[in-house]
Amino acid sequence: MANKYYPTIGLEIHAELKTQTKMFCGCKNDPDEEKPNVNICPVCMAHPGALPVPNKKAIENVIKVGLAIGGNIADFSEFDRKNYFYPDIPKGYQISQYKFPIVSGGHLAGMDVTRVHLEEDTANNKHFENYSLIDFNRGGVPLMELVTEPHTRESAEEVAKLASNFGKELQLVLWYLGVSEANMEKGEMRVEANISVSKDQKVLGTKVEVKNLNSFKAVERAILFEVDRMTKLWEEGKEMEIVQETRGWDEGKQKTFSQRKKEGSADYRYFPDPDLPKMKLHEAFDLEKMKKELPELPAQKRERYQKDFGIKSEDIEVYINDPILGAWFEDVAKILKDMEKIKIASNYVTSDYIGLKKNLAEARLPQNTNFAELINLVTEGKISSRAAKDILALIVVNDESPLKIATDKNLLQSNDEGALKAIVQKAIDENPEVVAAYKGGKENAIMSLVGKIIKESNGSANPQIVIKLLKEML
Repeated sequence: MANKYYPTIGLEIHAELKTQTKMFCGCKNDPDEEKPNVNICPVCMAHPGALPVPNKKAIENVIKVGLAIGGNIADFSEFDRKNYFYPDIPKGYQISQYKFPIVSGGHLAGMDVTRVHLEEDTANNKHFENYSLIDFNRGGVPLMELVTEPHTRESAEEVAKLASNFGKELQLVLWYLGVSEANMEKGEMRVEANISVSKDQKVLGTKVEVKNLNSFKAVERAILFEVDRMTKLWEEGKEMEIVQETRGWDEGKQKTFSQRKKEGSADYRYFPDPDLPKMKLHEAFDLEKMKKELPELPAQKRERYQKDFGIKSEDIEVYINDPILGAWFEDVAKILKDMEKIKIASNYVTSDYIGLKKNLAEARLPQNTNFAELINLVTEGKISSRAAKDILALIVVNDESPLKIATDKNLLQSNDEGALKAIVQKAIDENPEVVAAYKGGKENAIMSLVGKIIKESNGSANPQIVIKLLKEML
């Protein structure tokens, strides 16, 4: 029997915070600035004698995240110097937090959080064939770092999905709180995965940290690759070759590669920054008020949508990820009131409307009243589902009454049994072989008669009424 190996995952996630100015100076915090080295000053460039001043808004943003994940907000906190030499850190140290983070504990998307702290971002290295340049616009931007506890699962697929789901949920929380754009493609949110494999579920193996993960797909693939690499070393009796190191992710080759030996906290020689004041956060911020003012978070919204609307979980995720669409759908639901109608409305939104939006550049959300009117026409049998799709394609471009469109284009279904009886009788008389097949036990044969009757009525006959009349008259 093959040995069982247990993979463990822990995450370190950095997110640039949305503030007007940088963390310790008055320079503009502008992630979209294209001209290099314009948002800089003596403080973020570490000129002699320049003193940092903390950005209160950035501290408030981290506290909001802490409250949202149920973490403990520290009463006492301070900034530390994390010492290391690299071209993108002009001071020779980074202002960060070590012993006294702003947030400790918390839970999100199936993972326990160790801490959330605040630091300054580094500058941007631009590498060319024979030389490198540095853009200091990003240097000093407020950067939140969240660290999770290690979590062990039974398989690589489980830890990969756990990590990916956590990253996605954190990104949503940051959006809902309005504290970060968290755009991974622009580097506003960066995920680093600490991965290890062990034979013993209760003992952690040697971990490696994988960087350069700029998408949630990359997070999953890197974890799967690393767990597979480590497991093979274990199986070959080469577990001693697994060393604590930093590895990069090569998107082109879909594999990790060794970058450098992983430093420990002692290597950074942390000590409290003497230029920055100690912080008494419970005095500086009204935490109770901040907690009450938190917006409805994704997990709360999921629960409410499930309870109030009973719609599919896949549909709920569409609204969670697009709050504007979600708010519009809620307005539609208030008009419709009936839960069955709301479910049908959601199906039209998540399949038909989103399909139109992808394929039609000019597609826009129609007025909620017009969309609700369309759903009422369908559910009341006044138009067919085919007509509803055609009308929806019109109202997302030219927002007008679906009833008016249905009337003008002769799309209203006939529910008048008296008027339809003559057409039904004609179809019965003209198709004796179909009638015989139906009476002989082939119930599906009736559907060919339904098609003929709808065609004879120019599409206006309600199929449900036609089937009812056929069964009665046969």
